[in-house]
Amino acid sequence: MDFKKLSRPMLSGLLLMLLLTVTIFQACKKSRSDIGATISKETGNKIFKEITASEFEEKMKAAITAKKKSFRNPAFLSSFYQQYDYEPIVVMKHLPGSGLKKAAAIISRAEEHGISPAVFGSEQLNKLVEKIYNKSEIKTLDEAYETLIALELSAGTALSDYSNAMQFGIVSPRRIFAQYYTATKRPDSISFRKPFETGDIVAFMDSIQPKSEAYKMLQTALREKAVAPGLSAEETNRILLVNMERLRWQNQPVEDKYVWVNIPDFSLQVVENGKPALQMKVCVGEGRNNNQAPSLVEYDEDDLKKDRPFNRETPQLKSMIHSVQVNPVWNIPESIATNEITKYAAKDPYYLANNNIDVFYQGKKVEDPETVDWSAAGTGKTYTFKQRPGEENSLGKIKFLFNNQSSVYLHDTPAKAAFNQSVRAVSHGCVRVEKPLELAQALFGAGEKFERIKKGMVSENPKAEDIALSTQIPVYLSYFTCWKDSNSGKLKFTKDVYGLDAVLYTHLNRI
Repeated sequence: MDFKKLSRPMLSGLLLMLLLTVTIFQACKKSRSDIGATISKETGNKIFKEITASEFEEKMKAAITAKKKSFRNPAFLSSFYQQYDYEPIVVMKHLPGSGLKKAAAIISRAEEHGISPAVFGSEQLNKLVEKIYNKSEIKTLDEAYETLIALELSAGTALSDYSNAMQFGIVSPRRIFAQYYTATKRPDSISFRKPFETGDIVAFMDSIQPKSEAYKMLQTALREKAVAPGLSAEETNRILLVNMERLRWQNQPVEDKYVWVNIPDFSLQVVENGKPALQMKVCVGEGRNNNQAPSLVEYDEDDLKKDRPFNRETPQLKSMIHSVQVNPVWNIPESIATNEITKYAAKDPYYLANNNIDVFYQGKKVEDPETVDWSAAGTGKTYTFKQRPGEENSLGKIKFLFNNQSSVYLHDTPAKAAFNQSVRAVSHGCVRVEKPLELAQALFGAGEKFERIKKGMVSENPKAEDIALSTQIPVYLSYFTCWKDSNSGKLKFTKDVYGLDAVLYTHLNRI
């Protein structure tokens, strides 16, 4: 570059940039050379002064590689320390001022959340915090490197794992439940970095504590060793643990208005501004634990590989109710056609006609289904079946539609007697609602659309009609066996009808 041709402002700018570059470089270099001096000053142990940044980097890199398989987030951890030249970020920031010691004490109290502190290596962390101040245990340079690296990795993994557990839960529900479709936020690179980059680690750990009233009620019950009616202390404890974990998952409603179905409680609420505006009974899908066995049975190793739901269980999901169909047509699923409809038709030639069921072959209606040999193999797959609107329609007078991969919905039913049963796991997977008209009113409000719904549901000449909601309403099909009852304000317990508590508890125990 010909500096003679540069103008004075350009030359001044170039010199300024060069000066800034040198200053930043020197600051970074100074920071890296301060590792030993900082730790020595904090601990009063002069041996730490002999630590060099370059040697520490090599030893830290080797330690991460050697212990990689023991980290819960090895990729994040490796890339983070690589970005910071393998410096002891956590120890340098939080050992002075006792921040790290206080953070370690908070992790030691993880049992307040129903989690063993051992999950976060709490005992080792506390020992290392004490050891780094003990001159009699750190006399050589090798011991200084070894202790500082061990403390950094122990603190870094403990803080990040604890942070993720408090904010997102320990277990990912999508990984352990076969029929779980609720969008649930999981830890990412941003959440992973926060405990490393925060300036006040104690304030940060206070900020991530679960704060919902429902969670605090479960915490209190756990602390006071509450015993649920009809259950042992151990069974109650397990139920509290699994439901606290569910409340740590980031999948809870944030909307002002939503429909909430709690599957094991066989209940539905329309919630507005945090309070139930409408409540009713529901019937849900049959489950693997319909006999309501009182104790949580742990699953064996084979069961842990994959959750095995009964094929009629109602899935957990979140979606948006977008419309209703008044006087619905029931497109009968192939599984029901094979296992039920064709078998009934084989025994009774008038079964299909008496139940308003039309039969189709390759999209064309079969005019005389009585001529078909319904006992022949595969007829449930060869033919398709639709039940016309009417009094006998299995979906009743209305169904509430929302997109989902399980083809389930909320709907009315002509089988009203089931609502008198205490265990209402009786459907094929959809949710039957006790008060369909009230639910429609809660969703649509007063107005022309609701009047059409009300008129259509009592029509003597029922015809299917789709009516869209002006504003879609969230619906949650959830699974809680212990929760804060909105009426009494107290904790309510129910049985584990699908055995999902057992699945979750077993996974929590294997961490």
